[in-house]
Amino acid sequence: MAKSENPRRRDLALLMAAASASSSAAAVTMPSATFRFEDLKVKQNTQNRGRDVFDGLTHTGFHLDMHQTELAPGKMPHAAHKHLHEELLMLREGTLEVTILDRVSKIGPGGVIYVASNEEHGWRNVGETAAHYFVIALGRP
Repeated sequence: MAKSENPRRRDLALLMAAASASSSAAAVTMPSATFRFEDLKVKQNTQNRGRDVFDGLTHTGFHLDMHQTELAPGKMPHAAHKHLHEELLMLREGTLEVTILDRVSKIGPGGVIYVASNEEHGWRNVGETAAHYFVIALGRP
């Protein structure tokens, strides 16, 4: 009886591997593209505005998404928080006060923020004009 069970287990293992491979192959990757600023749909959130640029998988299956934000003076996009994925923020215009793990710093135009996985972070526009920045989420589930 043990001999008849082994082929069944082996067949099941092969079937599971094949199913896994076919579901990975079915995942659609993002094609190369250009994104004109004026074509990106605006999302209004009280005094702030955002534009989603893209959200999808690279050819290796790595999840990548990007959005742009226009943050009003004195405002935060949301409360300080943490999450599993990493983030990059690139500031185009304005001044942000950034808190990562209780460390506070200030960045201006051209400044970059990197937030590692599960680190509490947040930022506020401390300038007198709108802050314009890009956020790239790396590996968001």
